[in-house]
Parts: sequence; structure tokens; C-alpha cells
Amino acid sequence: MKVLITGGEGQLGLELRRQAAEFNMQAVSRDLPDIDITQPASVARNLEKTAPRLVVNAAAYTQVDKAESDAGTAMAVNGDGPGHLATACSRAGIPLIHISTDFVFDGTSRRPYRETDPVAPLGIYGQSKAKGEAAVREGAPQHIIIRTAWLYGARGHNFVKTMLRLAAERDELKVVADQHGSPTSAADLARAVWVISRHIADKGRVSWGTYHFCGTGITTWHGLAEEALDLAARHTPLKIRRISPIPASEYPTAARRPAYSALDCTKIRHTFGIAIPPWQESLAAVIERIYKLAPTSGNP
Repeated sequence: MKVLITGGEGQLGLELRRQAAEFNMQAVSRDLPDIDITQPASVARNLEKTAPRLVVNAAAYTQVDKAESDAGTAMAVNGDGPGHLATACSRAGIPLIHISTDFVFDGTSRRPYRETDPVAPLGIYGQSKAKGEAAVREGAPQHIIIRTAWLYGARGHNFVKTMLRLAAERDELKVVADQHGSPTSAADLARAVWVISRHIADKGRVSWGTYHFCGTGITTWHGLAEEALDLAARHTPLKIRRISPIPASEYPTAARRPAYSALDCTKIRHTFGIAIPPWQESLAAVIERIYKLAPTSGNP
């Protein structure tokens, strides 16, 4: 099945491309400047040119703090863009898989968020993603929205790779320890997207709607950093000697972040039979791949 991937140069897009053949998918990757999802004409032109049977939207404005001072761009990419894709897909009779985020929630829950919980984003980034979700629901009857969280991968920019780089340069790192969530490997998320895509390709009954997908288990940014650096130390010497836990109040950012954003993934497991590994297991696989991709420098 031919699948158009928007945002094909991002960390999820790259993983989708890497795994496509394993699921017998013909991936057509597009990113700026070839496609601009904020422009309806660009979206329509790409759909006409590629004639896919499915679109996966991995394109997003992900600079959470910058969004606070660049709301127009964030809203155009994350809010309006998915709507343009949904409208074009609906007209062409093409299903749409759209990737969203845990940042649509405010972090006040005391249990993992379910798909039916009301959204209440704290900042512009979360607001823009919530707007995009609404646009997809309104514009494309055949849609799957996947909310994910704390995404990292072997390629692209992410928290894990930043920690590895800093740990090679510094004796001490101070990392926030009072925000809780579930780290998610881009490789695991890509695999989930392709499993759902196979359901669509096989023309079985597909339960359209919103789903949650993240790594199994809950930790903090400090816990994620500790585990990542412990794993990294098995591959290369690190300068780091201490990872100090700090409250979020000691690391001020332009955008407020949810203090708790774990996601309940029961629905996606039961509906599509998707097994989700413990986040520690997935992290180990990604760390190993990072160092295989950079064997000579010892740095990710």
C-alpha cells in the first residue's frame, strides 16, 4: 500500500521510512519545502501527485517554548495544517493517521489519561495540537489520532540525545524530577502506526477515532536521564559524575508543562493488538542504535 508521510525528515518520519518495507508499505516521504501543510494548495497538489491510499501526518511544530512567542506559526502548522490534510483526504476518500501529544492535558490527573478525558492545554503548543485534533475529527471521517508523549529516537533532536551529549561534556547535570510521564521510542510509535496501517490496508473493520500510545511505565525526566546515562556508560566513557534532581520551579521555561501526563494505552492494545514494551527496554534499544550510528566519535 502506498502511504504518504508528511514530516518525513522528523524523528518519527525517519523511523516510519526505516520500517516501511517490513510492513509491506510503499512510503512516500514529504517535508518542507516539498509540502507545506499550512497551504491547502500544497496539500492538494501532493495528494494528487502521489495518489496514496493512506496519509500519515508526522509534521508538527514541536518547539514548545518558542511557541509561546510564535503562536501564529504553531497554530498554522499544528492547528490549521491537520485540517487541510483532513479536508483533502476526505475529498479523495483517503484515511488519515494524525500524531498528537500528551500536552493537550493540564497534568492535574492522578491516573493515566484516557482518550475520553477532557483536554485542557496549558500553553500555545498544547492549544495548537488540540486545535489540530478537532480539525481532523471534523474534516476526515476516516481518521486515527494517536496521542503520544516524551518522544525520543536514535535520529533527530530529543531529550535523550541532549542528555548523552551533555553527559560527555559536564561533571553534573540538574534535571527536573517532579514532572511525570511515559517516555516513548519513535521506533515503537512507528511500529504502532504501521500495525494500524496494515489493518486499514487489509480492509477489515477499522475503529476510527482517538488512541493513546506511549512507553509502558511512568518516570520523571530525572529518572529518564539516569537510565539513559547508565545505559550510555556501557557504550562509551562519560564525564558526568552526578545527575541532581531539581523541581520544575528551578528550571523556568517560557511554556508551562503538565506535571503529570502519563497516558492510558489500554484502548490501542485491545483494538489493534499492539504490544508496548517497558520504556526501559525500548530506551536500551535506542541507546544501542545511537552509538552504532556514531561508532567513531563515541558521541551521539
